[in-house]
Amino acid sequence: MRTKNNLLPKDLSTSRLAKNIPAEREVSAGGVVFRRSKFGIEIAFMKDSYDKWTFPKGHVEKGEALEEAAARETLEEIGLEEIRFLEELGKISIWFRDRYEQKGKLIHKDIYYFLFETAPDAVLLPDPSQHTYDAKWVPIKKVLQTSSYSDLAPIIKKALGYLAIR
Repeated sequence: MRTKNNLLPKDLSTSRLAKNIPAEREVSAGGVVFRRSKFGIEIAFMKDSYDKWTFPKGHVEKGEALEEAAARETLEEIGLEEIRFLEELGKISIWFRDRYEQKGKLIHKDIYYFLFETAPDAVLLPDPSQHTYDAKWVPIKKVLQTSSYSDLAPIIKKALGYLAIR
């Protein structure tokens, strides 16, 4: 029932079966960060603990707004000094087996993403203690193909749409 990355098959998340599997519910928030460098618009990606390219995200702390959590996690995970909120991008829901805090526990997580801008010369400094093992700036034309997770496509498309009209 699990894939090699300990993720559940995509169709399970929408099936009736998923509703009958005991799972821990979690809420996370993350950031899609871009910069306007001399090379054009670039978007920050990080390599996660599954060795996949994605966006920074993490748990929402008690009393913390989603946007605040997204900014905090983004700054912590990819080492940026400053970001500016621009737009809410939407929510995705994922199912997976935890590898750290509750090893093996099935997790159903809602992740809310936000668009942020940073300085043109911003440097990415991944933090392995935050489960960020690499980070890079990706030209806007290569963003969809860089993302390792297909469920991020609607989030990416909304970010690209926002950037196209500005």
